[in-house]
Amino acid sequence: MFNKILLNLIFICLSTTLLAGETIDMADTFRSEGKIYVVVTILSIVFAGIVMYLIRLDRKISRLEKEQSNSEKA
Repeated sequence: MFNKILLNLIFICLSTTLLAGETIDMADTFRSEGKIYVVVTILSIVFAGIVMYLIRLDRKISRLEKEQSNSEKA
């Protein structure tokens, strides 16, 4: 198990080092035209929505677990 995790970490480090020297034309174009802010805003909204959904889901599950444990005690 630990070997798999270590191997994955090494692979991630190597792949990011290999890609670090390359320039990404799409990102440069977005930056130069100012559209990168639109992309960042949309990604932030999507991420915030997912986080809010997970928080709401966790609260519902906690409430159901609490109700189930109360009904088992009675």
